Amino acid sequence: MRRIVMAAAAVALAIPAVISGAGTAAAATGRVVVFETEFQQLTVYEDPSGCHKLPVASHVLVNLTDATVRTYGDPLCLTPSLIVQPGFGTHVAPLTGSFSVE
Repeated sequence: MRRIVMAAAAVALAIPAVISGAGTAAAATGRVVVFETEFQQLTVYEDPSGCHKLPVASHVLVNLTDATVRTYGDPLCLTPSLIVQPGFGTHVAPLTGSFSVE
């Protein structure tokens, strides 16, 4: 009987940990930095989440987060995307581009 109670207690303690971790993703930490022109300051997105329309003159995006970033050719993050791993960068579409963080 004691073993059954101990096993039930172990399962009961483990269930909240499993449930709380199921389907929840940790938010990205760090920065996504966008270079536009030599005459403008860098655009910095701190701990970004969701879809972000890129500035009009965007030229280069650098992923300084701990998550992958997807870049898109449209402003709503709907078209096929390019994956940018943490610590890497890519050229982006000016005028209409966007990015999202996974």
